[in-house]
Amino acid sequence: MRERGESQTEWERVRAKTEEQLARDIASDPDWADIPRDWMKDAIAVMPGPKQLLSLRLDQDVVQWFRDQGPGYQTRINAVLRAFVQDQTKRRA
Repeated sequence: MRERGESQTEWERVRAKTEEQLARDIASDPDWADIPRDWMKDAIAVMPGPKQLLSLRLDQDVVQWFRDQGPGYQTRINAVLRAFVQDQTKRRA
């Protein structure tokens, strides 16, 4: 489905769920288990600025992991690097 540009989400099934069912699904999702309830308190809307083109050597397995996540892998690599920089900046402040 991904290769054809189709969503893998069954939106009709999601739309049919009640708030209680959604809350139960979220609570039982292992990917959500370590996310704090107030995760959004530090969220910041960011408008992307201009990018700088550069040549960067990364380990092949790292690049492959990001590529395996689907289109937009370079944007995700940038987001991971940005999160690291922001965390380090806060620690030094």
